[in-house]
Amino acid sequence: MKAMVLTGIRQMEMMEFPMPQIINDTDVLIKMKVVGVCGSDVHYYASGKIGSQIVQYPFPVGHEGSGEVIEVGSGVTRVKQGDRIAIEPAMPCGECDQCKANRPHTCRKLRFLGCPGQADGCLSEYIVMPESSCLILGDHMSYTEAAISEPLAIGVYAVNQSIPMEGATIGILGFGPIGMSVILPAIAKGAKNIFVTDMIDERLSIAKACGAIWTGNPGKQDVVSDIKNKEPLLLDVVFECCGKQEAMDQAIDLLKPGGKLMIIGIPEFDRWSFSVDKLRHKEICIQSVRRQNHSVEEALELMDKKIVDVGKMPTHRFPFTQTGEAFDLVSGYKDGVMKAMIDFY
Repeated sequence: MKAMVLTGIRQMEMMEFPMPQIINDTDVLIKMKVVGVCGSDVHYYASGKIGSQIVQYPFPVGHEGSGEVIEVGSGVTRVKQGDRIAIEPAMPCGECDQCKANRPHTCRKLRFLGCPGQADGCLSEYIVMPESSCLILGDHMSYTEAAISEPLAIGVYAVNQSIPMEGATIGILGFGPIGMSVILPAIAKGAKNIFVTDMIDERLSIAKACGAIWTGNPGKQDVVSDIKNKEPLLLDVVFECCGKQEAMDQAIDLLKPGGKLMIIGIPEFDRWSFSVDKLRHKEICIQSVRRQNHSVEEALELMDKKIVDVGKMPTHRFPFTQTGEAFDLVSGYKDGVMKAMIDFY
């Protein structure tokens, strides 16, 4: 079996590995079909770590995946051979205090695909996952949509915790795949006026097509002043989706008193800084978003019912053998890339 692995900073190569085996009675053997390249994968590719999560080489990455069920363990009852599935990359223990508090995404013993020290990623021809991570696709859903359900679920989770009312006015700072994963469910939940910023003009064009009423490039204009001119009472919610301190400062300026800041972007540094004066006087609520809690199923349902359309997210496709080229493209923000997809067939 072939797998694409990280072998050093900005280095990847194809390696041969033994075929994964079903060990537990709830295991499912999956033939991979499509994998999306995520920003966190690129962090591991470009710097070898995210915070305390440090890659030990060689290491297979990847966690946005879909595939076909090849074999199931004796205790599996919900999926069967031949089923088309989306893969929920989180594998919580189900027994710790966090799991019992309905917070499996912060499980004390969480195993997550493509996360150093937890589980190998899904950039492999075959993987084994527990049945609980295998979600059957609707008849008309593509493998690409299924793979995108993972980032979309992050947006669904963030929106469900923050959109205060139908007609909410929101900002999305950073319109990569996560920014797009926010705007689609936000519109479905009734957000009205949506302001989007990004440093890549091609992404701003996609944001307009997705329903943003205003877009701006902070490298070319004063986005805070321009948004304030459009919305003098400021924004109910701002989603920080790019992991940049400049965007954090803009978010604080753009939020109205009592507004909510949702931090989704993964920064390359260890500490954020805030204006205490502005935070205090506005009584801003700050919430970090940790992946997606019970939201992959909702993301799949939104796509299956055609409530959201993620068709504009995949901008580039690569065969499995050219995964390294896909990572170079995404890490360099080249060619207006939004999301690169890896095809196994």
